[in-house]
Amino acid sequence: MDIICNPPRESWQALSRRALAEKAAELEASVAGIIAEVADGGDKALLDFERRFTGATLDSLEVSAQELDEAETKVSPELRDAIEIAYRNIASFHAAQLMKEPVMVETSPGVKCEQRAVAIDRVGLYIPGGNSPLFSTVLMLAVPARIAGCRDIILCTPARADGTVHPGILYAARRAGVDRIFKTGGAQAIAAMAYGTESVPRVYKIFGPGNRYVMEAKQQVARHNVAIDMPAGPSEVLVIADDSANPEYVAADFLSQAEHGPDSQSILLTTSHRLVDTLPEVIERLLAALPRQEMMRQSLSHSRIILLENDDEIMEFSNEYAPEHLIINHRNADELAAKVRNAGSVFIGEYTPESAGDYASGTNHTLPTSGFAHAYSGVNIDSFTKKITFQRITPEGIRSIGNAVEVMAHNEDLDAHKLAMTLRINSLNDK
Repeated sequence: MDIICNPPRESWQALSRRALAEKAAELEASVAGIIAEVADGGDKALLDFERRFTGATLDSLEVSAQELDEAETKVSPELRDAIEIAYRNIASFHAAQLMKEPVMVETSPGVKCEQRAVAIDRVGLYIPGGNSPLFSTVLMLAVPARIAGCRDIILCTPARADGTVHPGILYAARRAGVDRIFKTGGAQAIAAMAYGTESVPRVYKIFGPGNRYVMEAKQQVARHNVAIDMPAGPSEVLVIADDSANPEYVAADFLSQAEHGPDSQSILLTTSHRLVDTLPEVIERLLAALPRQEMMRQSLSHSRIILLENDDEIMEFSNEYAPEHLIINHRNADELAAKVRNAGSVFIGEYTPESAGDYASGTNHTLPTSGFAHAYSGVNIDSFTKKITFQRITPEGIRSIGNAVEVMAHNEDLDAHKLAMTLRINSLNDK
């Protein structure tokens, strides 16, 4: 792990680059091939891919009602209770985001404009099945989709080698109101939701995390016929801490991020020499008691500890980096939080680990990575809706804005646009 002391400002942009390899042409071509196979072969291609990649030989892609019933018996009461707490908090926070009433404005006499939030009819949720069964992501995506009013919520997740889906994923999906679940993963699942197959319906927007094949597939299908939630890369955390911070808390936050995958990145920004000196040893001590050490060490190898002069520099660097997760473990946490301009989600104070937002605080954990927090929000109710505008113009409205429309259309050399208004003006003048 690099330790960098007082880097000059001209180096900040380079230090903010993620540990990403250039997109390999092989990856792009491989994913394009998978998408083409699914678009042409439908269910047969999906079944072949599942057999090839997971070892599962499936009779049917869709999860049955019986499988959902069985999953409920396999989830412990303790986990059911935890999922229920998370469900309630996620639902509470996202329901508060609903646009309660349309926006209505009379912009000029006789010109009334309105904006209404309308749910996307059919959405597709992708839930990975690799390192961890992410039933938490099921809640993060399906709960707001249901609250927003999406008519059809489709979920794809890979089967295990024995052809089953982790019961936690199925239980969370039923609790959150998912309509149909399909046993398919990877780039092929993204292709199935983008193009549709005999079993998997075509959706209008795809949500969810995944490995680089999934992310590449989302980018490719988004160029043609389906929307996606956001561009995404490996997960990341930036921790701001001062000498009041408990080094074990900071180390645990680093390690929880490293647990996401070998490409994950953790950054510490601090003015504390003591924290810089002690953190590597504390990380090593805590890591020794954890599983997945090899993967976590890969993540830590491109993580950084950066010592800066003062809190102003820290906030400038943080906003330059635009982290997916920003933890402010600092005696002046509220003051620094007020200066955040670019971040996916912010965790304020020593008792607010990023893992709380991953599971049960109520905020969404599907967030922009790789610097996209400069321009993107995390998933929220608006992600599952579209805002449609309406306008109604009366004869009084024609008199209010008609001439302005004519003049602007004429000066843009769009004479048919002008004509559409001129005919209406003339008809009113003839009355």
